[in-house]
Amino acid sequence: MKRLLSSLINVCLVVSLGFVLSGCVTTRLPIASSSPWAEIQLETEANPLDLSFIDAEHGFLVGTNRLILETTDAGKTWEERKLELPEGENFRLISIDFEGEEGWIAGQPGLVLHTSDSGSNWTRLLLGDQLPGDPFLIASIGADSAELATTAGAVYRTTDAGANWEARVNDAEGGVRDLRRGPDGSFVSVSSLGNFFATLDPGENAWAPHQRASSKRVQSMGFQPGGDLWMLSQGAEIRLNDQPGDVESWRKPIIPITNGYNYLDLAWDSQGFIWAAGGNGTLLVSNDGGDTWEVDPVGDIQPTNLLRVIFDNRTENQPKGFVLGERGHLLRWAG
Repeated sequence: MKRLLSSLINVCLVVSLGFVLSGCVTTRLPIASSSPWAEIQLETEANPLDLSFIDAEHGFLVGTNRLILETTDAGKTWEERKLELPEGENFRLISIDFEGEEGWIAGQPGLVLHTSDSGSNWTRLLLGDQLPGDPFLIASIGADSAELATTAGAVYRTTDAGANWEARVNDAEGGVRDLRRGPDGSFVSVSSLGNFFATLDPGENAWAPHQRASSKRVQSMGFQPGGDLWMLSQGAEIRLNDQPGDVESWRKPIIPITNGYNYLDLAWDSQGFIWAAGGNGTLLVSNDGGDTWEVDPVGDIQPTNLLRVIFDNRTENQPKGFVLGERGHLLRWAG
C-alpha cells in the first residue's frame, strides 16, 4: 500500500512539474480584442499573388492559373477578367503594377503584358529567347517605362512601352527565391538556397552580395518604410536592420512564437504597426516596433497559408491593405 501511495505521489509530482515547465516557454501569443481585417470571398481556388490599384476604387489582382480579377469598389468585390493568352499554357501571373492608367503584368513562363487604358486592353510583349530566367517582378517607373526583374536576378528597363528592353545590371545574380524593389529603385534579392542575399542600389550596374544574419536560411526580405531592410529566416525568426543605411547590421532575432510556422511576409501599415504573415493562418501584429506581438483573430481562423501582406498608403485618407492567402483566400483592410 505504501509503495502504491509513493508511486501515485511521484506521478503527481511529474505531472505538476510538467505543467510548471510548460509555462516557461511561450508557444501562444495573446489574441487581439479586435481585427482591422475583413474576409473577402473570392470565387477561385487559385492563389492570389499580387495586386495594384489605378485609383482609390479601381484595381486588379493576379495569381496562379491565369487568375486576374478586377474591382471597382476598393476591393470589396472582385470580378473575373479574361486575358487573350494561349489556352494550352497555364500562366502564373506573379506581379502587377499601375501608375495612373498605365499598367504592367509579369508572369511565368515568359510573360509580360502592358496596358495604357486602365486594363481594358492588354498587349503581350515579346521578350525573345535570351532572357535570363523567368519574369518575377515588374514596376512602373513613368510614362511608357518599367523595370522588370527575373528569377535569375536580371533587371531590365524599358522607356518605350516594352518595345525595347535595356539591361540594368551587367550580370545576373543567379537563381532567387525572393526579390523586392524599394520606392527609390533599390532591389534586394534572396538566393535560391537562402544562404545569402544581394542588394542593387539606384544607379549601380552590379549586385552586391551579403552574408545572411545567422546560419538559418533566409525565407524572404524587403524594405522597411524608411528604406532599411527586414529579413525573415527559417525557424520563424524576424530580423530588422540595426544601423540605418547598414544592410549588414542586424538586431537580435525577434521570435514571437516558439516553434511557430515560418513567416512569409512582413509589412507596415499607415500607423507604423508591423504585420507578419505565414503558414497555417499565421497573422501577427506589433504596435511597438516588434517588442511585443498579438495574434490577429481574423487571420487566425483562416484555413490556409498567408503569402503576402500589401499596403497601399498613397491615398492618405483611404489607405488600402490586403492579405493574400492560398486557394483564393483574401483579407481586406477595414480599419
